[in-house]
Amino acid sequence: MKRLMNGMVLGAALLSAQVGFAAVPASDTAMARTEQQVRKEILMLPNYNVFDTFSFRLDGDKVTLTGKVTRPVLKTDAENAVKRVEGITAVNNQIEVLPLSPNDDRLRLSLYRAIYGHSTLETLAIRAVPPIHLIVENGHVTLEGAVPNAAAKSIAEVQANSVSGVFSVTNNLLVDTES
Repeated sequence: MKRLMNGMVLGAALLSAQVGFAAVPASDTAMARTEQQVRKEILMLPNYNVFDTFSFRLDGDKVTLTGKVTRPVLKTDAENAVKRVEGITAVNNQIEVLPLSPNDDRLRLSLYRAIYGHSTLETLAIRAVPPIHLIVENGHVTLEGAVPNAAAKSIAEVQANSVSGVFSVTNNLLVDTES
Protein backbone atom coordinates (compact mmCIF):
# COMPACT_ATOMS: atom_id res chain seq x y z
CA MET A 1 0.00 0.00 0.00
CA LYS A 2 2.75 2.40 0.99
CA ARG A 3 4.56 1.73 -2.30
CA LEU A 4 1.33 2.28 -4.18
CA MET A 5 0.75 5.56 -2.35
CA ASN A 6 4.34 6.63 -3.09
CA GLY A 7 3.75 5.79 -6.74
CA MET A 8 0.54 7.84 -6.76
CA VAL A 9 2.29 10.81 -5.15
CA LEU A 10 5.12 10.37 -7.63
CA GLY A 11 2.62 10.25 -10.49
CA ALA A 12 1.00 13.47 -9.27
CA ALA A 13 4.43 15.12 -9.09
CA LEU A 14 5.17 13.99 -12.63
CA LEU A 15 1.86 15.31 -13.88
CA SER A 16 2.34 18.68 -12.22
CA ALA A 17 5.87 18.91 -13.63
CA GLN A 18 4.58 18.28 -17.13
CA VAL A 19 1.86 20.88 -16.76
CA GLY A 20 4.30 23.41 -15.35
CA PHE A 21 3.14 23.70 -11.72
CA ALA A 22 6.30 22.34 -10.17
CA ALA A 23 9.95 22.68 -11.04
CA VAL A 24 11.31 19.12 -11.13
CA PRO A 25 14.67 18.61 -12.83
CA ALA A 26 14.39 16.61 -16.07
CA SER A 27 16.76 13.91 -14.78
CA ASP A 28 14.55 13.33 -11.69
CA THR A 29 11.47 13.12 -13.88
CA ALA A 30 13.11 10.60 -16.20
CA MET A 31 14.33 8.51 -13.23
CA ALA A 32 10.87 8.56 -11.66
CA ARG A 33 9.27 7.55 -14.94
CA THR A 34 11.74 4.68 -15.33
CA GLU A 35 11.08 3.52 -11.76
CA GLN A 36 7.34 3.61 -12.34
CA GLN A 37 7.69 1.63 -15.57
CA VAL A 38 9.89 -1.02 -13.92
CA ARG A 39 7.33 -1.40 -11.12
CA LYS A 40 4.51 -1.73 -13.67
CA GLU A 41 6.37 -4.37 -15.69
CA ILE A 42 6.93 -6.49 -12.58
CA LEU A 43 3.33 -6.19 -11.40
CA MET A 44 2.02 -7.17 -14.83
CA LEU A 45 3.93 -10.47 -15.00
CA PRO A 46 1.32 -13.16 -15.73
CA ASN A 47 2.66 -15.74 -13.24
CA TYR A 48 3.20 -13.28 -10.36
CA ASN A 49 1.05 -14.21 -7.34
CA VAL A 50 0.82 -14.05 -3.54
CA PHE A 51 3.51 -16.70 -3.12
CA ASP A 52 6.18 -14.52 -4.79
CA THR A 53 7.83 -11.28 -3.77
CA PHE A 54 9.91 -8.80 -5.76
CA SER A 55 11.87 -5.67 -5.06
CA PHE A 56 14.28 -3.66 -7.16
CA ARG A 57 16.89 -0.97 -6.89
CA LEU A 58 17.42 1.51 -9.68
CA ASP A 59 20.92 2.91 -10.07
CA GLY A 60 20.91 5.20 -13.08
CA ASP A 61 20.31 2.97 -16.09
CA LYS A 62 20.96 -0.26 -14.14
CA VAL A 63 18.36 -2.29 -12.22
CA THR A 64 19.02 -4.86 -9.51
CA LEU A 65 16.14 -7.29 -9.02
CA THR A 66 15.74 -9.14 -5.71
CA GLY A 67 13.06 -11.29 -4.15
CA LYS A 68 11.87 -14.88 -3.95
CA VAL A 69 9.72 -16.73 -6.47
CA THR A 70 8.13 -20.19 -6.62
CA ARG A 71 8.69 -20.75 -10.35
CA PRO A 72 12.04 -20.48 -12.16
CA VAL A 73 10.32 -19.05 -15.25
CA LEU A 74 9.15 -16.06 -13.20
CA LYS A 75 12.75 -15.08 -12.46
CA THR A 76 13.53 -15.07 -16.19
CA ASP A 77 10.27 -13.31 -17.09
CA ALA A 78 10.98 -10.51 -14.60
CA GLU A 79 14.45 -9.93 -16.02
CA ASN A 80 13.19 -9.93 -19.62
CA ALA A 81 10.33 -7.54 -18.80
CA VAL A 82 12.62 -5.07 -17.05
CA LYS A 83 15.16 -5.21 -19.91
CA ARG A 84 12.44 -3.86 -22.24
CA VAL A 85 11.95 -0.68 -20.17
CA GLU A 86 13.21 2.38 -21.99
CA GLY A 87 16.39 3.71 -20.42
CA ILE A 88 17.48 0.42 -18.81
CA THR A 89 20.82 -0.85 -20.10
CA ALA A 90 21.63 -3.60 -17.56
CA VAL A 91 19.72 -5.91 -15.22
CA ASN A 92 21.36 -7.67 -12.29
CA ASN A 93 18.95 -10.51 -11.50
CA GLN A 94 19.41 -11.63 -7.88
CA ILE A 95 15.95 -13.15 -7.55
CA GLU A 96 16.02 -16.42 -5.61
CA VAL A 97 13.96 -19.41 -6.77
CA LEU A 98 12.43 -21.17 -3.78
CA PRO A 99 13.07 -24.92 -3.51
CA LEU A 100 10.43 -27.21 -4.96
CA SER A 101 8.66 -28.94 -2.09
CA PRO A 102 5.26 -30.62 -1.87
CA ASN A 103 5.18 -29.77 1.84
CA ASP A 104 5.80 -26.06 1.14
CA ASP A 105 3.09 -26.15 -1.55
CA ARG A 106 0.65 -27.62 0.98
CA LEU A 107 1.62 -24.92 3.50
CA ARG A 108 1.10 -22.17 0.90
CA LEU A 109 -2.48 -23.26 0.27
CA SER A 110 -3.20 -23.69 3.99
CA LEU A 111 -1.71 -20.27 4.75
CA TYR A 112 -3.74 -18.65 1.99
CA ARG A 113 -6.96 -20.17 3.36
CA ALA A 114 -6.10 -19.27 6.96
CA ILE A 115 -5.13 -15.67 6.24
CA TYR A 116 -7.50 -14.64 3.46
CA GLY A 117 -10.32 -16.74 4.95
CA HIS A 118 -10.35 -14.58 8.08
CA SER A 119 -13.27 -12.13 8.06
CA THR A 120 -11.00 -9.11 8.64
CA LEU A 121 -8.65 -9.97 5.77
CA GLU A 122 -10.98 -11.59 3.21
CA THR A 123 -11.69 -8.30 1.42
CA LEU A 124 -7.97 -8.01 0.62
CA ALA A 125 -8.11 -11.26 -1.38
CA ILE A 126 -10.25 -9.81 -4.19
CA ARG A 127 -7.36 -7.89 -5.75
CA ALA A 128 -5.49 -9.26 -8.76
CA VAL A 129 -2.41 -9.62 -6.55
CA PRO A 130 -3.49 -9.50 -2.90
CA PRO A 131 -1.29 -7.31 -0.68
CA ILE A 132 -0.10 -10.00 1.76
CA HIS A 133 2.54 -12.20 0.14
CA LEU A 134 3.19 -15.62 1.68
CA ILE A 135 6.79 -16.71 1.22
CA VAL A 136 7.32 -20.30 2.34
CA GLU A 137 10.79 -21.79 2.42
CA ASN A 138 11.31 -25.20 4.02
CA GLY A 139 8.40 -24.67 6.43
CA HIS A 140 9.50 -21.16 7.45
CA VAL A 141 7.04 -18.42 6.53
CA THR A 142 7.68 -14.75 5.80
CA LEU A 143 4.75 -12.37 5.42
CA GLU A 144 5.56 -9.53 3.00
CA GLY A 145 3.50 -6.64 1.72
CA ALA A 146 1.23 -4.02 3.23
CA VAL A 147 -1.98 -4.03 5.24
CA PRO A 148 -4.39 -1.21 6.06
CA ASN A 149 -3.89 -1.26 9.86
CA ALA A 150 -2.00 -2.80 12.78
CA ALA A 151 -4.90 -5.13 13.60
CA ALA A 152 -4.71 -6.70 10.13
CA LYS A 153 -0.96 -7.17 10.56
CA SER A 154 -1.46 -8.96 13.90
CA ILE A 155 -4.31 -11.11 12.60
CA ALA A 156 -2.24 -12.22 9.60
CA GLU A 157 0.60 -13.29 11.89
CA VAL A 158 -1.72 -15.15 14.29
CA GLN A 159 -3.42 -16.92 11.39
CA ALA A 160 -0.07 -17.93 9.88
CA ASN A 161 1.13 -19.29 13.22
CA SER A 162 -2.05 -21.37 13.52
CA VAL A 163 -1.29 -23.43 10.40
CA SER A 164 -0.04 -26.91 11.18
CA GLY A 165 3.46 -27.59 9.85
CA VAL A 166 4.71 -23.99 10.00
CA PHE A 167 8.05 -23.86 11.84
CA SER A 168 8.34 -20.08 12.17
CA VAL A 169 6.68 -16.88 10.99
CA THR A 170 8.50 -13.63 10.22
CA ASN A 171 6.09 -10.73 9.90
CA ASN A 172 7.52 -8.08 7.55
CA LEU A 173 4.12 -6.55 6.77
CA LEU A 174 4.02 -2.77 6.56
CA VAL A 175 1.07 -0.86 7.96
CA ASP A 176 -0.41 1.73 5.63
CA THR A 177 -0.96 4.64 8.01
CA GLU A 178 -2.51 6.71 5.23
CA SER A 179 -5.81 4.76 5.44
